[in-house]
Amino acid sequence: MTQPPASLFVGITGASGACYALRVLQALGDHSCELSLCLSDAGVAVVAHELELGVSGRAEVEAALAAAAGVEARFYGPDEIGAPMASGSNFPDAAVVCPCSLSSVAHIALGTSRTLIHRVGDVALKEGRPLVLVPRETPLSEVHLARLLEVRRAGAVVVPPMPGFYGLPRTLDDVVDFVAGKVLQALGFEQRLAPPWRGERS
Repeated sequence: MTQPPASLFVGITGASGACYALRVLQALGDHSCELSLCLSDAGVAVVAHELELGVSGRAEVEAALAAAAGVEARFYGPDEIGAPMASGSNFPDAAVVCPCSLSSVAHIALGTSRTLIHRVGDVALKEGRPLVLVPRETPLSEVHLARLLEVRRAGAVVVPPMPGFYGLPRTLDDVVDFVAGKVLQALGFEQRLAPPWRGERS
């Protein structure tokens, strides 16, 4: 990708790690990027719980998430298979699923589009568009590893939320910023959340 995407689809599944999605969205507020979001049914519950939004119900959680992130976005339901990004003829410049459950990884790898998030992943791969997946699970079974290898070979960029500690993080926010920065870089954005390694000084 030679320039940052002007339009981006963000899928949020029920995997733990809503803090990563929030931080990525907050950072995207610094860029002129048209955002389309889709939370899976489980993603709604996890986002509400892990971000302590104090609300329940899809519409309320979506509104609270957008407010917490400070972004304007168009939300789509997981059953809206007729949404614009479900077609290769109207696909955004890039897509990211963060966090991405291993169930969603498997559906994308196998091309079984049960939800809009799966369909977007499928379309991205078939159209050769940038797709970033942030799988959050541990430990990983052989089944998980096989599906991750399949999506990587198909063209997706896999960014496991594995923080580095060479920057000497002091807080949980520092750890989250490291991962969010890697996601932004994979999407083609300049990131200022975590400073790059400059090498040891002798």
